[in-house]
Amino acid sequence: MNTVETPEHATTIPTAATVAPELAARYIAAWNATDSAQRDHLVRSTFSSDVQYRDPMMEGQGHHGLAALIAGAQQRFAGHRFTLLGTPEGHHDVVRFSWALAADGAEPVARGTDMAEVDAHGRLRKVTGFLDYVAGA
Repeated sequence: MNTVETPEHATTIPTAATVAPELAARYIAAWNATDSAQRDHLVRSTFSSDVQYRDPMMEGQGHHGLAALIAGAQQRFAGHRFTLLGTPEGHHDVVRFSWALAADGAEPVARGTDMAEVDAHGRLRKVTGFLDYVAGA
């Protein structure tokens, strides 16, 4: 994820800084997708096949493992959706973004910040999540 320039012309390869907003939006869409086929498609297109995911409550690897984590979170928090908070940022091969989890019209039950490494194909390969707020904690 660099900028490559030659004397004849400049070619820009997307960097984490330029793809952070779109990657974060696809990440949130994957966590919100309740249709398993749509969720699987979003997981495959957003995360590398060897993705590693972990937060204080769960961890998993690979597309299948991540899709299972998402399905489990949706079951536990039925009727809740993730939304982005603020503006996703990136530099080098790392993106950072914050999110909230809430039912429609309700206060969030959780807020967090995730940091992720981006692979050479613009997909997330290692995601580390932090819980900034948990209701009742």
